[in-house]
Amino acid sequence: MASRYRAPAGFVGDFRTDENARAVYSEAAGIGRMQPRAVAVPRDESDVSLIVKWARDQRLAIVPRGSGSSMAGGAIGDGMVLDLSRLRGFGEPNVTTRSMRAGVGLLRGELDRHARAVGLRFPVDPSSGEFCTVGGMAGTNAAGPHSLRHGSMRPWVLALDCVFEDGSRGTIRRGELAPRECAPVHRFIQTAHPMLVDNGFVQSHPLVLKDSSGYSLGTYAQTHELIDLLVGSEGTLAVFTAVEVALIPVAGGGGSLLVSFKRLEQAVEAAVASREFGAAACELLDRTFLQIAAKAGRPLPVSTDAEAALLVEVETDDSTAATAEVERLREFYRALGAADAIVASGQRHEAELWSFRHAASPAIARMDPNLRSMQFIEDAALPPKALAPYVRGVREVLERAETTGVIFGHAGDAHVHVNPLLDVSRPDWRDRVERILVDVTDLVSKLNGTLTGEHGDGRLRTPLLNRVWNSEERRRFAIIKEAFDPSGVFNPGVKIPLPGQRAVDVVKYDPALDALPTAARNALGTVERERAYSRFRLDLL
Repeated sequence: MASRYRAPAGFVGDFRTDENARAVYSEAAGIGRMQPRAVAVPRDESDVSLIVKWARDQRLAIVPRGSGSSMAGGAIGDGMVLDLSRLRGFGEPNVTTRSMRAGVGLLRGELDRHARAVGLRFPVDPSSGEFCTVGGMAGTNAAGPHSLRHGSMRPWVLALDCVFEDGSRGTIRRGELAPRECAPVHRFIQTAHPMLVDNGFVQSHPLVLKDSSGYSLGTYAQTHELIDLLVGSEGTLAVFTAVEVALIPVAGGGGSLLVSFKRLEQAVEAAVASREFGAAACELLDRTFLQIAAKAGRPLPVSTDAEAALLVEVETDDSTAATAEVERLREFYRALGAADAIVASGQRHEAELWSFRHAASPAIARMDPNLRSMQFIEDAALPPKALAPYVRGVREVLERAETTGVIFGHAGDAHVHVNPLLDVSRPDWRDRVERILVDVTDLVSKLNGTLTGEHGDGRLRTPLLNRVWNSEERRRFAIIKEAFDPSGVFNPGVKIPLPGQRAVDVVKYDPALDALPTAARNALGTVERERAYSRFRLDLL
């Protein structure tokens, strides 16, 4: 179908409406597919301002996007995909202020390497760090294994350069007054701020340690910092064009250990206690992960009867302290019933140990051509005491649906990922997806958890927010959205559900779907097969 849209006068970036370009932006890392009406790739902030104002005047939805590594469907949509991955400029790391400024298209791994060149580092480290953008991380309030010690993205963001719904531009800087000359900011301060700082209502899931769902009402009520509300807003309030982040010194020493347990409760108890015991990272690998990883050719060196394993890391000032800390943790885990303990010290040995964790997911995805790793219940975070009931409950849900699933994740934060493996050649595969999604969502709600600890709501979870957020919180979400985006052009269907919106709509693995154009299909196949999310999509055509 031909598009009626043409690039606005003065726009110097790429603007495409041909079928191949729209198709290659119809998918991201999650399960969904939505073909946009246009694709815009701005060259600079002026381009962003121009195209945002033009799209608002055209009543064309704007879907901001970085590398397309997002899992929850927030980077695809029926409108104009705004590919910000070319905004890759950066300033040199400032050793004095321990900070660095970068365009939103810079990759997290690149930023960290620039910081390490001067003895600093960026501690927020999602497993997608080599191909996710820092803008996308700010958009979803991303985290990673080391959030156990260092937290999620939000507190590390010092400033955001923003383009608002009317095309105005402003910098939101932590510790400074917000730019009231920008009409959306002024409107927010007038209409929403007084209500948000009155925190006299019962918050949903207050005991979770990580939360990327909804808008961060609790944090804003405490800090009154607009930047805390914008981080994690998933492109629904403003388009980010640059971000300034805080850095910390490179750790002087480190060490890792792998321990296994014959009972899940022991592993969960140990994982939750790891936070108080000083671990920097603690990953849970459930028995399904261990078994399937072994079948996929990446067996972990643990007992065959292990119910779960923990992969733990420490950070210290020097290698001597790291060795002592690892030994202290090993004895602690033994006291809690650990059956095995493998210690690794030194960068190379640690990398080898952690490679089991990082390599298993791609291997699992390739192990059976009939099975698709379906990430639709993949990011729940629970109160720490509810982690074991959640993992057992998920297992029961998967067993009832006669579906295998892989369970792993950041157990020290009581935050785990679940990847059901579905055979899409079966006629009832979609019924299984729906049943699993409903049952696991009910389980999260019952245990006072949140649906997303680090990946964001996207279009996948937004229709389910009424199951985990109370009506007063959702009313406040709507008021925030209305203040910043009264025309509703910024990523509609994310954070605030649209009428009739479904959590699982068009699934890109559905064999009944019409085939995408050959060039686009080949390009997307390359991205998925090689995890080449950082490659510019139009260059792949």
